[in-house]
Amino acid sequence: MSKHLPLSVRVPIESDNPGICRDEEACIRCGMCRDVCTNVIGVHGTYTLEETGDTAICIHCGQCANVCPTASITEVYEYQAVRAAIADPDKVVIVSTSPSVRVALGEEFGMKPGDFVQGKMVALLRALGADYVLDTNFAADLTIMEEAAELLERITKKMAPLPQFTSCCPAWVKFAETYYPELLPNLSTAKSPIGMQGPTIKTYFAQKMGIDPKEIVNVALTPCIAKKFEIRRPEMNAAGKQLGEPAMRDMDHVVTTRELARWAKEEGIDFAKLEESKYDSLMGEASGAGVIFGNTGGVMEAALRTAYYSLTGENAPKEFYQLEPVRGYEGIREASLEYCRNTVECCRCARHTKCKEDDRTPERGEERLSLYRGDGLPGRLYRRRRTAAQSGGGCRSDEKSKDSGALQPG
Repeated sequence: MSKHLPLSVRVPIESDNPGICRDEEACIRCGMCRDVCTNVIGVHGTYTLEETGDTAICIHCGQCANVCPTASITEVYEYQAVRAAIADPDKVVIVSTSPSVRVALGEEFGMKPGDFVQGKMVALLRALGADYVLDTNFAADLTIMEEAAELLERITKKMAPLPQFTSCCPAWVKFAETYYPELLPNLSTAKSPIGMQGPTIKTYFAQKMGIDPKEIVNVALTPCIAKKFEIRRPEMNAAGKQLGEPAMRDMDHVVTTRELARWAKEEGIDFAKLEESKYDSLMGEASGAGVIFGNTGGVMEAALRTAYYSLTGENAPKEFYQLEPVRGYEGIREASLEYCRNTVECCRCARHTKCKEDDRTPERGEERLSLYRGDGLPGRLYRRRRTAAQSGGGCRSDEKSKDSGALQPG
């Protein structure tokens, strides 16, 4: 007998899922998780539990948690583990913030959607006990430099296939690994900003600041639930390999925007009254290319204009900025740009179901595209449907997801 309810009822969740968990008592069997996973993400409905040995397929995008009306499905909470690390005098807790959190966090405290609260966000993290607060935009610049250089190499030296697929979104990467493994050579070899920030802190930052890397607890603050899966991928231990500590993880915890708000409220911190603070100076600044990572089409725009500068030694012309053709939340969008009398064509797909329908991918004989950006998360990273106050109790990272309701009638 299956440990899950029938797939016609809801999305199944495994007990060891690193990103999401389910509170059985709150589940009303509404099917909204099933619908978003089927119609937007393109995962549910592609398999049967008989085929997978009663194992759920999940790309860890977190959209089921986003639409769940009762907060039965939530992200796996890790802020308690971070709080424990802060209380340990032998640990150095370093928090790196993703770009979109600074325009999403204020809404959790009654501010207008989109309010820029970077200074208060940094102040909040310091009030909670973080030893250092850094900007993940620093690593976004590293990602862009790597991705742009790789794109130019693919175009000029033809040492790898085109189009180059961006690789920043772990849900998009897992989607490709699961459904289109033949396209993996097209994925950029560049890690995401969070994937680069972690090892850079435990090597470069630790050396500059005179900190023992083994004492560092790296925390990524991001709206993206999929990052909880990403940091636990086996290969995310580059710093440990370099330092002779293979068990060391590059990034130790991921805390979402909602988790941070929940934590602050538990501590009784009045967010609105916090005096603004600044990032620590080392790894606390970034370029405009790094800043736009959180925008729709931002990764693509940053890579294209950085590649232009690398190729020509000149700043990209104005049409490379505010690349409107690839903006927006729906469908498949294309843009064409001129590079030294050559045309570079790029495409952005706004949801996985649309990527499946796209007839311009290499497997269908398409060769003219140079850069392909897959976005599995509608609206990207700015908004979440429920606020922390509306979210349920969730589960800690050391707890198990409770799918025992599978034996109950649907």
